Amino acid sequence: MPRRSNPLDPTSSPLALFGSELRTYRDRVGLSQEQLGSKTNYTGSYVGAVERAEEMPKRRFAVAADVALNTVGALTRLWDGLLKKSVYPPWFNWPIHEAEATVLRSFQLSVVDGLLQTEDYARDLLYGDEVAVEARMARQSILTREDPAPPLLVCVLDETVLRREVGGPKVMREQLHHLVEAASERTSIHIAPARRHRGVNGSFVLATMEDRAEVAYIESAARGITTGEPTDLRTLTERFESIRSQALPVDQSLELIARTADEQWT
Repeated sequence: MPRRSNPLDPTSSPLALFGSELRTYRDRVGLSQEQLGSKTNYTGSYVGAVERAEEMPKRRFAVAADVALNTVGALTRLWDGLLKKSVYPPWFNWPIHEAEATVLRSFQLSVVDGLLQTEDYARDLLYGDEVAVEARMARQSILTREDPAPPLLVCVLDETVLRREVGGPKVMREQLHHLVEAASERTSIHIAPARRHRGVNGSFVLATMEDRAEVAYIESAARGITTGEPTDLRTLTERFESIRSQALPVDQSLELIARTADEQWT
C-alpha cells in the first residue's frame, strides 16, 4: 500500500516547511512522488522522505524540482534562504557537498581524513558517540558507490598524523594498514614531511562538482566552515598545490605509512 501523507506541520522546522511546500507544489500539478522522482533523477522514496522532513534535500534536487514543477525557483530560494543556514549547524552541510563532488582534494594536519578512518579510530576521536561514528562510516560509501562513480580523492596527510596516537597502538596499526589498503586508482594518499609548509595553519578540503563549481570546508577550533567564496577557493587551491608539491609521491608515502605502522605501532 502507498504510504499515506502525514499532516506535516510546516512551522515545526525549516526542513518541515520545505517538505510541506514541495508537497503542495507537487499536488498542485498532479504528480506522484514517483513521477516527480523520475523527472528529477531521484527516487520516489527520496521525494517522500524530503516531504516528510526525514531527509535533508540536496540543493540540486531543489533546482530540478523547480523545473519539473514550474515553480520559478521558489524551492531553490527556500533552500538557500532556510535550509543552508538553519537546519543544521554550519559544519553539517559539508557531507552534502562531499557526496556530490567528482573530485576531493584533502589536506589533514592532525588526524586521518574522515573518509579514510577505521571505525575504531573514529570512535576514539568521537569519544565513543556511536551515532556520530555510524554517520562518519556512512559517509565513506561515496568511495565505493557505482552510480555515480566515486569521486577522485587526493589526500595529503601531514607526517605527524602517522605518529599521533589515537585509540592506542592496535588502533593506530590497523588505521595505517587501512590507509595502505585504501589507496587505489581513484584514491591517492600522500604524506607531507613534518616540516614547515603552507598547511601548518590547519586542515581543509576542496570539492569540485560535476559542473566544475567548487566549495571548500575549513576546520577551525570552534567549528567547520563551508565556503564557496572565490577568494577563499583561490587561496586554498594555491595552498593545496603547494603542500602537495612538497609531499612524497604515492609509492613512497605508502611505504612510509607501512613502515611507521610496523616500527612505531607494533
